[in-house]
Amino acid sequence: MRKYIVAAVLIGAFVAPAFAQMPGAGPYFVGLDTATHKCSVVTKMAAGMKMMGKYKTQAAAEKAMAGMKECKA
Repeated sequence: MRKYIVAAVLIGAFVAPAFAQMPGAGPYFVGLDTATHKCSVVTKMAAGMKMMGKYKTQAAAEKAMAGMKECKA
């Protein structure tokens, strides 16, 4: 019985981090800085930025930003 409890605890210890959200992961935004008129991919919108789009991955945000005419100036 004891070995089953130990096995369950060990499995839980290795599986639990997989359910945790990684720092910096999550929604990515393409933000246009209204002062400099330059775009960037960010995880948090700052004051003075106009949101140009929200994406699930950083790669998707960068690809979308490359196609935005506002971001090519």
